[in-house]
Amino acid sequence: PSFGFLFDIDGVLVRGKTPIPAARTAFQKLVNSQGQFLVPVVFVTNAGNCLRQKKADQLSHVLGVPISQDQVMMSHSPLRMFKHYHDKCVLVSGQGPLLDIAQDLGFCQPITIETLREKHPLLDAVDHDRRPNMLVSVYFCFKALSVVLFGEPVRWETSLQLIIDVLLTSGYPGNPYHHENYPHIPVLACNMDLMWVAEAQSPRFGHGTFMVCLENIYKKITGRDLKYEALMGKPSRLTYQYAEQLIRAQALHRHWQQPIHTLYAVGDNVMTDVYGANLWESQLAAATAAHCRSVLVCTGLYNPHAAAGPRHSLADTAFHGHRDFRFDPGLVKPDHIVSDIDAAVDLVFQLENFAP
Repeated sequence: PSFGFLFDIDGVLVRGKTPIPAARTAFQKLVNSQGQFLVPVVFVTNAGNCLRQKKADQLSHVLGVPISQDQVMMSHSPLRMFKHYHDKCVLVSGQGPLLDIAQDLGFCQPITIETLREKHPLLDAVDHDRRPNMLVSVYFCFKALSVVLFGEPVRWETSLQLIIDVLLTSGYPGNPYHHENYPHIPVLACNMDLMWVAEAQSPRFGHGTFMVCLENIYKKITGRDLKYEALMGKPSRLTYQYAEQLIRAQALHRHWQQPIHTLYAVGDNVMTDVYGANLWESQLAAATAAHCRSVLVCTGLYNPHAAAGPRHSLADTAFHGHRDFRFDPGLVKPDHIVSDIDAAVDLVFQLENFAP
């Protein structure tokens, strides 16, 4: 095959924990009788609350075909490339097995928000029931040299407060704020999705919403913009670059001789899946003959009935992308719109004249 698939997960394969029926049908077309993939496939999700192996196991169960962790790309996967941060003390925010995730990525000295809160109990003051009875602070000397935002945390007020503390004290929370410490210590953020879909009828807050809160609090206090050392997860170029490496590694492993010329990115979110694929396409067009085509499905965030209303054009939709990404109406126009993932696979096979 001279093409490969980049599949989003939420809104394409599942809604929350509920499988989308078309997913199993689609994947029966993508594997042979031994369960081997006929074309390279990588799952590119903005989720970041588990290890790749756990996500691969979940996908194997949902799709009824064996998925390897090498086919799974979480929003935090590109952090493996940031080796110059791996031996430094980093404050990590999110939920799930954060220490396991950080260490699997190569970080040697991760510290969670919860650990920081336990060591500095006076810092977390919003919830009166969680305030310490005695006004003493445990001596805990460490210097956070960077902050890694893996995904939305559970107690936003605690994470927002402690991350701001770390940024405004140059990594020494508990010390007085010093506004002149700018630029602040590096912040690396994964998953910029403002919203995502689960079982509820309306979209739910994503990590991008948490980032909006953090950015606005930091600016309100300091008068300056919060700066990111790196942003990863769709729609960042870094994510598609890494995903393409995984696709090519998969083709090499299977001894497929034909070079991969076209990637088909299948997703449900105009602001991440479509925008990111089109952004990467523009990057590829400037450098090589390869292409990245965006395929939008109607089983998740994108609602064709809403799009057909008075605000007809996708380009008229409010921009839900991150602050640091420019809005370009052309980047939110998908190459193809189909009903579901099964229709997406049929379309690509037809476009590529591919007969399994």
